[in-house]
Amino acid sequence: MLVDTHIHLDAREFDPQRDAVMQRARDAGVRAFVLPAVEPANFAAVDELAARHADVKPAFGVHPMYVDGVADDALDAVRKRLGQGGAIAVGEIGLDFYVEGLDRERMEVFYVRQLEFAREFDLPVLLHVRRAQDAILKQLRRLRPRGGIAHAFNGSFQQAEAFIGLGFKLGFGGAMTYEGSKRIRELAAKLPLEAIVLETDGPDIPPAWRPDGPSLPEELIRYATVIAELRGIDVESVIEATGKNARAILPGLDQVDV
Repeated sequence: MLVDTHIHLDAREFDPQRDAVMQRARDAGVRAFVLPAVEPANFAAVDELAARHADVKPAFGVHPMYVDGVADDALDAVRKRLGQGGAIAVGEIGLDFYVEGLDRERMEVFYVRQLEFAREFDLPVLLHVRRAQDAILKQLRRLRPRGGIAHAFNGSFQQAEAFIGLGFKLGFGGAMTYEGSKRIRELAAKLPLEAIVLETDGPDIPPAWRPDGPSLPEELIRYATVIAELRGIDVESVIEATGKNARAILPGLDQVDV
């Protein structure tokens, strides 16, 4: 089962042909799309897509790159929406220490509070961890949510093992298709297969064969092929394992008719 565990289908880049993009992905074998919100302003769009498509499963949260632009009551909006049901995760949440000028203290407040929501509603989390793995791990060890996915993982082997030990899967997608991404490719080749899930992060992080983007869910099968080649195994094993991993870490995917 091919599962795109992280795709922003509501993004404006998909506006001209969203339904066609999704159908091409289905034709290519993708059976589920996990759609994380990034701020309360797009909760309605995420809800609308999930309501129209049974294979789209929503998550709700405030992305770390959006925390400076939302009101303080955005956290109340997240908690209220999670309380209404239907979400399969809290996300996209986390920290970003790569982008300059973001308020790190405010990011931390939002991250911690949303981890607390995950515990309250017993939901996994979809984590944005760019250049912030150790700070992310510190709060995971303290608050112990039920697990989730470290999206677009680009940490060290030691950090990867720490996430895995805390019950997390690691998301791999377009970045590993570049031959210059040596650390990511080594992680994809050597980490336990049961720790890996596939993602596109569409429309972001396009693959090496189309670097100008957008990243498309129909290409998930090619990402599986890259992992298979890096590991020296057949692509069917990658598809089966990563789909099983996604369903294990995101129980809400069991609702998808495969």
